[in-house]
Amino acid sequence: MNGRERLGRRLATAVLTSGLIAGASIAGTAVAVADEGNPQHQGGASATLNGLTIHDRAVLHAGGKDKELPAGLFEMAVDGGGTLKTYCIDIHNPTQQKAKYLETSWDQTSLGHNEEAGKILWILKNSYPQVDDLAGLAQKAGAGTLTKETAAAGTQVAIWRYSDGVDVEALDPAAEKLADWLQSKAEKLQEPKASLSLEPNAVSGKAGSKLGPLTVRTNAERASVAAPDAPGVKVTDKDGKPVTEVTDGTELYVDVPAGTADGTASFGLQAGTSVSVGRAFASLSKSQTQILAGSSESTVAASATATWAKKGAIPALTAEKNCAKGGVDVTAKNEGDEPFTFELLKTTHTVGAGESKTVTVPVTEDQAYDFTIELPGGEKKTFKGVLDCKTTSDTEPPATGGDEPGSQPSPQSGGTSAGTTGGGDTAGTTGGGDTTGDLAETGASNATPMIAGIAAAFLLVGGGAVFFLRKKKGAAAGH
Repeated sequence: MNGRERLGRRLATAVLTSGLIAGASIAGTAVAVADEGNPQHQGGASATLNGLTIHDRAVLHAGGKDKELPAGLFEMAVDGGGTLKTYCIDIHNPTQQKAKYLETSWDQTSLGHNEEAGKILWILKNSYPQVDDLAGLAQKAGAGTLTKETAAAGTQVAIWRYSDGVDVEALDPAAEKLADWLQSKAEKLQEPKASLSLEPNAVSGKAGSKLGPLTVRTNAERASVAAPDAPGVKVTDKDGKPVTEVTDGTELYVDVPAGTADGTASFGLQAGTSVSVGRAFASLSKSQTQILAGSSESTVAASATATWAKKGAIPALTAEKNCAKGGVDVTAKNEGDEPFTFELLKTTHTVGAGESKTVTVPVTEDQAYDFTIELPGGEKKTFKGVLDCKTTSDTEPPATGGDEPGSQPSPQSGGTSAGTTGGGDTAGTTGGGDTTGDLAETGASNATPMIAGIAAAFLLVGGGAVFFLRKKKGAAAGH
């Protein structure tokens, strides 16, 4: 599809919203930034954006105008140790300085409804930095001579043509030949496996039983299991044997001894692995979605909760973005012997004993959400995030525009160079010079320099949509 026909530009917005929270407090202004203290995450790597590190220039043709922009590789520092290299798959949305990112499945990003997503993965696997023989890559593409910078630019341009459907060219002739070759050769590949997750990530049941199963999904050889944060409660296999280490496909149970007081416990998994090329990374703020091009050995994690009681409603709550429906699916599975009732958007929902129900909460594109459900006994479960399911080409173009495409970080306040901000060095991501996994093939430095003097990009923020889900009194009566 012609990029000129599909191109639109996001408008910067700031919507003041409020939500009634337990205790009659009022939520303040939200700007499409999820509370990082409790983000919704199915598991995997979490990282902080360090910036655009290896790049050249490209030109975007849109609306009868040409706009130059940088095109190339970004770098992220993984929480707990590790480094990621990524490309942008959201050309019109700028990055935010030091934005937090979470590993995400394709169906919770714009890739989920993009029929060409598999071709983007082919490009990643067959170009820089996965292919660091630049002479050989140039020969295949008939591109003359490629540098790291022009190879990164050509790769990014080819990706944009499939991720955003735009009319974009690399300025360097060799980079443009590489982009054309990658685009012409790309084949559809299947989405890569998550680095680490638990399915589901919440279970419930009666004390005196094993709650589960929870299935481990990972590309790591093994992951360690941390003990639950409740005395006497253990993570076991189906036979009740305690488990401290797991592999892909392992089924886990939470063993709650009989007589244990009603409550909730959480436990976690952690592993060291190279995150699979092609995994998507979505921001907790409104910062452009990224796709993984290379990974060092990195720390990845997943967590789950277990809720138990002697009697009554015993719900297990999970939530995930539903890009197809434009919202967030909140699922309540009730393993108790009484109904569980909650109110959502002025509608009462009841989940019978032994039943499950999913409610899709509508959320506007680019907006933050904050769902809190009160559980029996007064505890609460909260899900937070930002719905970012579309690229600009998926939406109607606004009547006015002219914004610079956002393939670069938003500027620092006070004119500070991006490379001088605090927190640039993360334990395990710099020093030593040795890396393993995909990133080792890039030949790139393991340091995390930012490109000083990057042109200013417009900061886009979406209004926060705040919802409160409250357990309705009189649940047993089904009111």
